[in-house]
Amino acid sequence: MNEGRARILVVDDEQSMQEFLEIFLRREGYDVVTAGDVDTAVAHLESDEIDLVITDMQMPEKTGLDLLAEARDVSPETIVIVVTAFGTTDTAIAAMKDGAYDYLTKPFKVDELRIVIDKALEKKVLSSENQRLRRELRSHSRDRNIIGHSAAMQEVFDLIAQVAETKTNVLVAGESGTGKELVARAIHEQSDRSEQPFVAINCGAIPENLLESELFGHAKGAFTGAVQTKEGLFEAATGGTLFLDEIGELSQPLQVKLLRALQEKSIRRVGDTLDRKIDVRIVSATNRQLDEEVAAGRFREDVYYRLNVIQVTLPPLRDRREDIPLLVQHFIRNFSEEFGKEVTCMDPAAYDVLAEYDFPGNVRELENLVERAVALTREPVIGCDLLPPSVTQARSRSEATVRIPAEGVDLEELVADYERSLLREALLLSGGVKKKAARLLGISFRSFRYRLEKLGIEDAKPGA
Repeated sequence: MNEGRARILVVDDEQSMQEFLEIFLRREGYDVVTAGDVDTAVAHLESDEIDLVITDMQMPEKTGLDLLAEARDVSPETIVIVVTAFGTTDTAIAAMKDGAYDYLTKPFKVDELRIVIDKALEKKVLSSENQRLRRELRSHSRDRNIIGHSAAMQEVFDLIAQVAETKTNVLVAGESGTGKELVARAIHEQSDRSEQPFVAINCGAIPENLLESELFGHAKGAFTGAVQTKEGLFEAATGGTLFLDEIGELSQPLQVKLLRALQEKSIRRVGDTLDRKIDVRIVSATNRQLDEEVAAGRFREDVYYRLNVIQVTLPPLRDRREDIPLLVQHFIRNFSEEFGKEVTCMDPAAYDVLAEYDFPGNVRELENLVERAVALTREPVIGCDLLPPSVTQARSRSEATVRIPAEGVDLEELVADYERSLLREALLLSGGVKKKAARLLGISFRSFRYRLEKLGIEDAKPGA
């Protein structure tokens, strides 16, 4: 199991034993570092990524048992094999109780050492894979497949299938809550990288001063708090897919570093001088109009074209209302199982209400709505009374009856007043951000701005 160039630390106070093991292990194809005492070995574990330690049990000052204890704290993923003198098997057994993988008794044969190392590293690979699978299962405890039988979603499914077969970078565009990460996962799972890691990061959720270290890793001492070397997400995703959500939030300096990684297919950890080759497919996502960000000078054009080789655009839920019943039933099934309830379906009248609601939060809003209803209901069928007021009141407003008085009305002014109220409410809900307000009303930014001017509505908050 030396294909991946595992890194082995040899710890022995006898120089001759260090040299013998180093020569043997290098011939076997491993990277090797050595140490003559426990403190030096711990320093290696703190600053380097060590896969396996071979340590002598008896050394001056501190023993192999001391090293075992410190390795558990400093580098719990590292496997330890202890070497003990003949006749001290009790000590070796104690070491195994403390977490050692196996022990060898001096003098040992190289074939015996080779077998123990191979099995230990195979165990490490299996352990790492099991941990990755457990993380995947925890993050997907519910069935999170993309759902939809509308024509718009069928086009998306067809494009995913085509894109997955390529090696090119993909940009997933769409409003918040439309399921962009699900598309990224589907692309990964249908590709030839599906057996390798899928690593996701939200670029807008991590402070800029930490994001570079998260993406590219850092060397020990690179900054305050960097007490040991850490690999970044580019390295963690090696062979697989790295999903960069909210890519439009990247600062200009980080865009430059990302461009270098995309062009050179290598990264450099923060505070390090070594370039490390990477083999990662990039799927990025944004709810911004990146072409507008490029035109405004906030997003680099060269990075945009590197990321946007193929674009998959997800439709908002209001443009695929025929998928709502299918999604609702899917969420009811998931949350009923999670909450231990026997909720079977939604009342047809409730479906009628949902069909007329625009869902500014898209599928995520619908999922939260169903979760709330399943949590609150005491019946097997979800009725209109369990829909939130924001949904039912929206329908009430749309069904409001207007009666014309005997003296008549000024239709133009009535419509203008109603339009003003909608524009002002959209600005209020969006915090004064006009682009977001325009999306809430389902119109273009240019049309929204024109209506503001036409109806004499003052600009909203600064930054709109």
